[in-house]
Amino acid sequence: MHTSSATDQPPPTAGTVDDETWQIRRSGADLDRLGETESIFALSNGWVGWRGVLDEGAPGEMPGSYVNGLHERREQTYPEEGYAFPQANDTVISAPNAALIRLWVDDEPLDISTGTLHRHERVLDLRTGVLRRETEWTSPAGRRVLIRSTRLVSLPRRPVAAVRYEVEPLDAPVELRVCSDLLANERVPERSDDPRAASVPTDPLTAEAHQANGLDGVLVHRTGRSEQRVAVAVSHLLDAPDTVTTTCDDVPDRVRLTVAGRLHPGERLRLTKFAAYECGPVDGPPADELADLVVAEADAARADGFDALLTDQRASLDAAWQVADVLLDGDAELQQAIRFAMFHLIQAGRPDGDRTISAKGLTGNGYDGHVMWDTETYVLPVLTYLAPAVARSALAWRHSHLPEARERAAELRLAGATFPWRTIGGRECSGYWPAGTAALHVNADIADAVLRYVAVTDDQRFLAEAGLELLVETARLWHGYGHWSETGAFHLHGVTGPDEYSALGDDNVFTNLMARRNLRGAADAAERHSDAAGRLGVDPAEIAGWRAAADALFIPYDSERGVHEQAAGFTRQPEWNFADTDEDDYPLLLHFPYLELYRKQVVKQADLVLAMQHCPGEFTAEEKARNFAYYEARTVRDSSLSAAPQAVLAAEVGHLDLAYDLFAESVTQDLADLGDKTADGLHLASLAGAWLALVQGFGGLRDDRGVLSFDPRLPRRIDRLSFSLRWRGHRLRVTLTPNEARYELPDAAPDATVELWHHGEHLRVTGTEAVTRPMPPVPDPGPEPPSPPGRRPDRRSAA
Repeated sequence: MHTSSATDQPPPTAGTVDDETWQIRRSGADLDRLGETESIFALSNGWVGWRGVLDEGAPGEMPGSYVNGLHERREQTYPEEGYAFPQANDTVISAPNAALIRLWVDDEPLDISTGTLHRHERVLDLRTGVLRRETEWTSPAGRRVLIRSTRLVSLPRRPVAAVRYEVEPLDAPVELRVCSDLLANERVPERSDDPRAASVPTDPLTAEAHQANGLDGVLVHRTGRSEQRVAVAVSHLLDAPDTVTTTCDDVPDRVRLTVAGRLHPGERLRLTKFAAYECGPVDGPPADELADLVVAEADAARADGFDALLTDQRASLDAAWQVADVLLDGDAELQQAIRFAMFHLIQAGRPDGDRTISAKGLTGNGYDGHVMWDTETYVLPVLTYLAPAVARSALAWRHSHLPEARERAAELRLAGATFPWRTIGGRECSGYWPAGTAALHVNADIADAVLRYVAVTDDQRFLAEAGLELLVETARLWHGYGHWSETGAFHLHGVTGPDEYSALGDDNVFTNLMARRNLRGAADAAERHSDAAGRLGVDPAEIAGWRAAADALFIPYDSERGVHEQAAGFTRQPEWNFADTDEDDYPLLLHFPYLELYRKQVVKQADLVLAMQHCPGEFTAEEKARNFAYYEARTVRDSSLSAAPQAVLAAEVGHLDLAYDLFAESVTQDLADLGDKTADGLHLASLAGAWLALVQGFGGLRDDRGVLSFDPRLPRRIDRLSFSLRWRGHRLRVTLTPNEARYELPDAAPDATVELWHHGEHLRVTGTEAVTRPMPPVPDPGPEPPSPPGRRPDRRSAA
C-alpha cells in the first residue's frame, strides 16, 4: 500500500412483442445522442451507479460512476450578500470509475466513430437487470473484431458492480491490448448552455492510498471541503489463450491491468471485472480499513463468479417485478415505457441504506445531484405502495438531517424545522432564495410522505419514533409561520408554491392544504403516541393550536370566475400573451425574465392541479372540473413535473383522451428526450409520475383519507390495465377492462382481508377469491378544455 420476476403471467416467448417490451434497444453509433443513451442505459442499486457510457469510455458525453451521497462543497457567491443566504453548494462528483475497459487492435484504439462499424447494438434488459452490448468493427487498418460485454450493478449486494468483456478476431490474427482501468478524477465536461445544468468541480478527489496486486487493485481518495472518503477496489478473472501476458500498475489516480497478446480467429479473450465501492466521512474508518473492506467485497464477488451475480440479480428483480410490473394492453410502446420507468425506480433506492433518492437518482449530474421535493411528492408515493422499506429508508434519511433543518429554521427566525429545497448533505444549497428559502411546502411534502407511509404500512413503530418527530417539527414551522387575520382566518404569506413561474405569493393553495394535512396529521400522531410526543415537548395546548390553525387555514377562491386561485390574487394578474409567444420561446425561463413571468397568469408546472391531486377531498367534483379547465389553459408544462398530475386530474374529470396523452408525455419524457435534458440524467419524478397517472388517473386510487379507494375509468386506447400495490402487508392486484374491475390478493393466506372502496361501494377482498365489479360509464365532461397554443401534448390517443 502506497500512501499518497417476473409477474404472475408466464415469461414471454423470446422475440414476441411482449418480450420486446422488457428491453430497451439502441442500434448504430447514434453519436448525436450519446448523453441521452448514457442516461437511459444507466445502472444502479441505490448505492452505486454507473452511467451507460461505452466500456471504452469514448466516444462519450458524460462519464459518471457514482456513490450515493458522495459530493464536494463549494462556496456560493452573490453580487449582493443577504442575511441567511446559503453560503455553500454541494455538487455530486464521480467516484473512481471501475467500468472502463479499453481495447487496442494492432495498436489502434477501438472507436466506433472511426473505422467501419458493421454492427453495434446495446440492450438494457429490464428482467435481468443487465446492459448487454455487441459490436462488430473493422479498424482503419482493416482488422475485424467482435466485442461483447455484459454489465450489471448488483441489486442484492450493495457495494458491487461488475462487467464481463469479450473480444475475438474474426478474419485474421491480431495483436490485442486490453486495459482495464480504475480511474479517479475523470474529466467531466461542463454543460454551460443551461442554468439547470450541473457545476462540475475539477479534480475533486485527493489520493490517500493506491495499490496494485496481481490482477487486482484499490484506490482510496478523499474530498476537500465535504470531508468524505471513498474507496474502490477491482478484482479480475481472465480467460484467454496462454500466449497473452498481464501487467498491473498503479499511480495515485489510477490502477490499470493490461492484457496483451496475439489472437487468431476462433480464439477469445474474456476479462471479467468485479468492483466494490464504499464511502463515508473522513472521521469514520481510516483509509487502510476502508481499502481492506472493498478489497474483501470485490474478492468475494470474484469468488462467487459473474454467473452467480447474474442469477442473484434476476432473482432480486423477479421479486421486485411481482409488485412493480404494470400490464398495459393496447399500446406496446407505452407498455415498454412504463416498464422502463418502473425499472429505474426499482434501482433508484435501497431498503438497507442511510441515503435517499435525488432528482436524477444515480443516472447523471443534473441539478448538481440534489435531492429536491420531487422525492417526497412523486417518487415516495410510488415506492410506498411498491417497496415500502425503501420509502421508509428515504424518510429515515430526512429524519437524520433534522439537526440541520432545525438550525436552518432558527437562522430564518422560524419555529420547528425548515428542510432544504435543494440539498445533498442536509443543508440548503439553493442560492435563489425566492425559490429555495420561500418554497416552504417541502416541509409539508415530507410530512405527507410520512402520513402516507404509515397509512399504507401501519408501521406504528416508525410513527412513534422518526415519523412523529418529523411531523411535530414541521407542524411547529407552520404554526409559527402563519398569522391570524381579523376575520379569524389563518394565513401563510410570502411563500413559493410548486409553480416556478410564480414566487412569494400569499396563501398558495397547494402549500396551505398540505400544511393543513401536516398540522392535523401531527396532532393525530401526537395523541396516538402521547408518551413519545411528551418527550418532544408537545402538550395538549400545542395540539389544540395545530388543529385550530388547520381548521382556519385560508383557501383563496375567486367567486367571480368560479375557481380557486393558485395563490391569493393570481386570477387578477395580467394574462400571458400567448398569441405573440413563438414555439421557439419555450421553455419560457430561457427567453423571458422572471420579472415578467412572476406577474402574469402563466404556469410552468401543475400547482393548483397538484393540490387537487394530493388533497382531493378538499374539492367538490364541480370545483375540480372548473379548476382543471382554467389552469389547463395557462399551464405551459415547461417542467417534466407537470404532465403526470395533469393526467390524474384530466382522468378524474372525464377528459380521458387528454389524460392518456399527458400520461404518454410523462412516461416517454426520457425515452424520447422531450425536454432535451435527458443527457444530464433521467427525470425520476416524471417516471414515477407515469405510474401515478395510470394508478391514480385511470385506476382512480385515492389515499388522502387513510382508506383505500378506487374510481377506475379507462381511456379507449387501453384494453386492459393491471397493477399491484401493497396495503398493510398484502399485495393487492387490480385488473381493469372497459367493462369490469377485478380486485384480488394473489399471495395471501385464505384469512387475509383488505377493505377498499370501488366507486363508493365498500368491498372486502379476501385471500380466497377475487371480487369483481362493473365499470360504470364515464359522464360526458363536455368539450376538452383548451391548452395554451401549441402546448397540448401530442394526440397519441387518436392513434
